[in-house]
Amino acid sequence: MKNYGLATIHQFLGDRVVYRNLAPLDDSCPIWMTCVPVWRLMPGAIPRKSEAAYAQVVVHMLEAARDQDAPGVPIQRLIFVGDTRLLDGTAFVNLCAAGRVAWHRFHWLRDEIRSIRRDCPTGQGPSLYLSNRWAALLAFDQYCQSQGLPVDEHAAVIVDLDKTALGARGRNGSVIDQARLQAVQVTLASLLGAAFDMDAFRAAYEPLNQPEFHPFTGDNQDYLAYICLILGAGLYDKDTLMADVRSGRLNSFAQFIANVEAHKTDLPRDLSDIHTEIFANVQRGDPTPFKAFRRNEYLTHHSPVWLWGRFRPGEEAPGR
Repeated sequence: MKNYGLATIHQFLGDRVVYRNLAPLDDSCPIWMTCVPVWRLMPGAIPRKSEAAYAQVVVHMLEAARDQDAPGVPIQRLIFVGDTRLLDGTAFVNLCAAGRVAWHRFHWLRDEIRSIRRDCPTGQGPSLYLSNRWAALLAFDQYCQSQGLPVDEHAAVIVDLDKTALGARGRNGSVIDQARLQAVQVTLASLLGAAFDMDAFRAAYEPLNQPEFHPFTGDNQDYLAYICLILGAGLYDKDTLMADVRSGRLNSFAQFIANVEAHKTDLPRDLSDIHTEIFANVQRGDPTPFKAFRRNEYLTHHSPVWLWGRFRPGEEAPGR
């Protein structure tokens, strides 16, 4: 393997980048709101990555980009490079289902089980390839070729940015993790004041940030920061929360924040105001509803390459 030094996402993706709020960097690509009449989506609600509506919008963008780059050449294959089984795996399945043609598909996924060296198809057909080594991308390309699924003019390639192309999980992701952790700490300390307990915060944040709880948190750092805020305020007990999630009594973040809404009068005035803001953002479908946390995350992390990949140039973090 060669080390090619510093690079930018633009060097291999150009302007074909779509942000979390489904805003494309390339002005020639259709924005997601223009897809609403086509897919009959609920106006004003930005679909999440794991939702079928999100895949429908992305497929619409893919086909528009293909019409620009190679008119009359249909997409027949989809290659998806991601890093998590929950969100990326679900997004991949939804994208294949949303394709207007019978797409052949291939998904490369870095397995989070680091103790096992594995580079192999899953046994579920030629659609999912797991590995715990980023260097195995070379073998993945060869495997695609051997399965008759070359990356050519009939293939579309989707590359996840966060923890895949930027800050690869298990290798470079600790920089992003530390920035987020510090941003959550700063945000909660400023909101909770003397009530902020660092040890209690870490005892909640670290396990809730693991894959076991991703179905509950949506692997969304805004949601996780908000959950830790509510735990720090004493409205929920950490052990009770985890037990409720594991038992299925609490099965989604939407259910959690709705429960808080029903008891928000038990919160101090300042925290009640913050909750009201976040709750309203969630109801609007905002994928980054905790603006104070995202602002601190932006200010905490000083890597220009990472910032370029997360926000539009000149855009503040809360406006994504």
